[in-house]
Amino acid sequence: MSGGMKNVVTQQGAQPAVAPTLLRSPQTVQTVQTMPLQQPTLMNSTVQHPVQHPVQLPVQHPVQHGGQHPGQHPLPVTAQQNTNSHLLNNRHNELVPVQQNNSLLRGDRHLFSSSDDNVMMRQIQGTHAPDGREVNVKPLLHIVEDILHRATPSLDGVLAHEHDTTQAHMDALDDRTHHVDFIGMLEALSYTIHKISCEISCKCSGGGDAHTTTLALFNTLSSYSWDAKVVIALAAFAVNYGEFWLVAQLYTTNNLAKSVALLKQLPDILEHSEMFRPRFEALKHLTKAMLDVTNCIVEFKDLPAQYITADTPAMSMALAHIPTAAYWTIRSVVACSSQMIGLIGLGHEYITSTTEAWELSSLAHKVNNIHGHLTKQLSVCHQHIDGKRHIEAYQMLVRLFETIHIDNMKILRALIYAHDDQPPLVEGSTKKRVHLDVLRRKNVLLLITDLEISQEELSILEQMYRESRHQPTRTESQYEVVWLPIVDRTLPWTEPKEKQFENLQMLMPWYTVHHPSLLDPAVIKYIKEVWRFQKKPILVVLDPQGRVVSPNALHMMWIWGSLAFPFTSMREEALWKEESWRLELLVDGIDPLILNWISEGRFICLYGGEDIEWIRKFTTTARNVAQAARIPLELVYVGKSNPKERVRKNIAAITTEKLSHCWQDLTSIWFFWVRLESMWYSKMQHGRTVENDTIMQEIMTMLSFDGSDQGWAVISRGSGLDMAKAKGETILTAFTEYDAWKEHVEPKGFVPALTDHLHQLHTPHHCNRLILPGTSGSIPEMVVCAECGRPMEKYIMYRCCTD
Repeated sequence: MSGGMKNVVTQQGAQPAVAPTLLRSPQTVQTVQTMPLQQPTLMNSTVQHPVQHPVQLPVQHPVQHGGQHPGQHPLPVTAQQNTNSHLLNNRHNELVPVQQNNSLLRGDRHLFSSSDDNVMMRQIQGTHAPDGREVNVKPLLHIVEDILHRATPSLDGVLAHEHDTTQAHMDALDDRTHHVDFIGMLEALSYTIHKISCEISCKCSGGGDAHTTTLALFNTLSSYSWDAKVVIALAAFAVNYGEFWLVAQLYTTNNLAKSVALLKQLPDILEHSEMFRPRFEALKHLTKAMLDVTNCIVEFKDLPAQYITADTPAMSMALAHIPTAAYWTIRSVVACSSQMIGLIGLGHEYITSTTEAWELSSLAHKVNNIHGHLTKQLSVCHQHIDGKRHIEAYQMLVRLFETIHIDNMKILRALIYAHDDQPPLVEGSTKKRVHLDVLRRKNVLLLITDLEISQEELSILEQMYRESRHQPTRTESQYEVVWLPIVDRTLPWTEPKEKQFENLQMLMPWYTVHHPSLLDPAVIKYIKEVWRFQKKPILVVLDPQGRVVSPNALHMMWIWGSLAFPFTSMREEALWKEESWRLELLVDGIDPLILNWISEGRFICLYGGEDIEWIRKFTTTARNVAQAARIPLELVYVGKSNPKERVRKNIAAITTEKLSHCWQDLTSIWFFWVRLESMWYSKMQHGRTVENDTIMQEIMTMLSFDGSDQGWAVISRGSGLDMAKAKGETILTAFTEYDAWKEHVEPKGFVPALTDHLHQLHTPHHCNRLILPGTSGSIPEMVVCAECGRPMEKYIMYRCCTD
């Protein structure tokens, strides 16, 4: 029927005729028959035999010329006939396209069968005979990644001729590959890559079994290490894959590419691109999975041998899985190559099924699973390596602090790591990045906190720092402050944390590290274990040679400010020798008005607590007593440590009712109590106790007052050393009973007379509480009561900021 059209033959004549798809041929026009499609069924991750599907879909099939009658079926296509090449039609010597051989489906029924994996892996292990040569495959892998990235665009991008040829990308690739070592390596491997490329093309074109083809490639690559095997095989695939897409991308703009594309009939494939979209997408996903696994294998090879060895449990487990990963990666190379070769010369007559895309997707799923497992194991290996490195870095830091240096640069560089030689510090006033050299041979105060540093602490520190800058030539001002923020590296660094860090950094007028990541985990370990940083801020002082002269000078800073310079233990001892228990020590630097009253010789009463009713009774009674005794008395409310809403309300009531003087700023109240706590820690660090130090006894009494639930008061005159003190009900009773002791005021003085009466009111039954922050300094095992001298019972109390 030359020049005519034959009737379409349907199976058993039961199905309606399907419009024929024409095959181009020099002699005749032929039709493609409708045949039942054999669909794969995925059960238990194992590819099963194709089964008959009731729906008839069009597939390619050779049609016999002549001698065929309506209703007569052509002979079924056998596995031997079903190849990636064209069959020669015996009668007319015509090349007729047939369906591609799905060797991974028909030749390998149990693609993912674990029982067969053991057999296959024994075969693969049998081919492994490395000759000891070391191949740096990373530059080669960079080129492979570049090829697969550019050769696997979206299909829409290919059709629109959108090509990624940015100069920056090309320059980056040149930087990684244009050097002597890489060129020499490539010269040594080029023949092997070419050989593997040809072997893949030949075997995949012949429709061979995928496992047999993969095994043959492993035989060819037997003398290479596992990472080199995979990268070389991937490079061989990239050559064929890249050439295919290069022609596809250039055929409309380059005459040479156009001619090659015509011979391969690529224009027809791209014109009917929607038909091939699932296959191209599946290829894209599988090539990405192959690259991911390959990078993992190469990364295992690059792990530093000084920190992890093959017999390390984490590493040995990974090494046991690398041959399997290499096998399935190269097996995927064979599958991708078979699919690409099958496209050549098909023309627009080819009608694809979902089989090819499913096959590649199934492989991609397995390879991705392998990648997931290797990634987890790689993470375990990195944790092991990081642990070893941190121990090494920590020990180096310990040795460094035990060594004498000519300046502080080695110490500072060990503490603050400069990434990529970028300036690691931010200058406080200009917020510009600066190098560590600005601290060379200076006294450096390392302010170490987490991101939860309070506004009160920042405010007082900033005030002290700015005061020291007003007279920079003073001896006491010859120091610099650097903030080291300590964050938990095991938790993710989130945007809110970044914002919190930046806000704190903006508030600080001194030097800060550019980012918390500049502090190595070993440094954080040293700070926590040697300098005992837990939660509360500490101030570590380094002298110009980098020696630690104080592991925490924050207590000195709170008590004396810059006068404590150079913040050494000797300076602290000397300052305490000059001190005595008096009002100036209690309120120094907090309220200038009180200092004026002291200089005027007035009687000053500091009182605290949260019970507003007691405050009203006490202030009223105290004023009446002062009037009766004809003494100038000033009352000052100092609230309670950790001042919150109740203290704020008390301040508002005291101000409105004009009960006494008070500090409107809660920061002043916070600072009053934190100075008392600092005095306690400072004395304790020098071995002082209630039994051997009178100032320590007075500090303990004040802190016990704050720990009680009732009010309290202390009264002193000017800068005198006499000070009367008692808890709320006791001192209120003493004032109420003023008539009983007023006759002693004139001969003894008001404060001594009050003290004597308080001693008469004191009962042996009492209960004192001492509440101290347990996260700064060391807590002694035993503390005795400031009143009776008996050991106090030790408790641990967790208190929230809420009232």
